[in-house]
Amino acid sequence: MMDLWQYERQALAEGWTQICGCDEAGAGPLAGPVYAAAVVLPLGHEIPGLNDSKKLSEKKREELFPAIQTQAMAWAVASVSSEEIDVTAILSARMKAMQLAIDGLSLPADFALIDGNRDKGRSAAIVTPHRCVIKGDSLSASIAAASILAKVSRDRYMVEMAKRYPQYAFEQHKGYGTRLHYERLAQYGPSPIHRLTFLKP
Repeated sequence: MMDLWQYERQALAEGWTQICGCDEAGAGPLAGPVYAAAVVLPLGHEIPGLNDSKKLSEKKREELFPAIQTQAMAWAVASVSSEEIDVTAILSARMKAMQLAIDGLSLPADFALIDGNRDKGRSAAIVTPHRCVIKGDSLSASIAAASILAKVSRDRYMVEMAKRYPQYAFEQHKGYGTRLHYERLAQYGPSPIHRLTFLKP
């Protein structure tokens, strides 16, 4: 059984007191915002089924979403719009979304575990003391919880956008570059929530 708390324990041993996990969702799609979430879990508290959001079915993520919200000591979700992504580039937008989520916690975190290996872009950076954890969403309970909140929040937003722009079938692909999505783009052109910089040939 993998220890999903090793990074949280390490941070506590270094003297940090309030540790959050942070992850983002939606770096790759052609449309919609990038979302991020930050979560503070009680140390060692097990939420059954918690794992990297990409490995879970949509149904399982939806089940875990309220469980994480009710069992976390604090959580926050933030997003950066497609318009801002086009202006600042996706790396900076990802960093801004994650820092906004950390800043949004009702219980301020003095240390963050960040999924991935990047902590700054051209115009935004993670300023909270932190550690980057490669594949963190499958190695840290806090990051795994954040990955689920971010992914479910973004998916729900794209389902709402599908009602506003039904011709793109966002409810099916959530803005990712599927064949169907490219076919609808060819037919209708971009919507107001498409990332124009992602559509350049």
